[in-house]
Amino acid sequence: MKVTALIEDELIQDVMKISGAKNITEALRIVLKDYRSRKLLREYSNSIVAEPLEFKYGAQQIRDLNQK
Repeated sequence: MKVTALIEDELIQDVMKISGAKNITEALRIVLKDYRSRKLLREYSNSIVAEPLEFKYGAQQIRDLNQK
């Protein structure tokens, strides 16, 4: 997909330097993938806070299972 975007040169140069990207396209891919990953991680984290995980076994029961 081709996109035309008005982004400050300084911001693009900073992103390229920080990410180690060789060109603008690579820098944008890196940044967008990172943003997506962070956003998904935050959503998963919030869902766990809303519905905490419940463990079926306690520490001793797991030790006993591991000994079998």
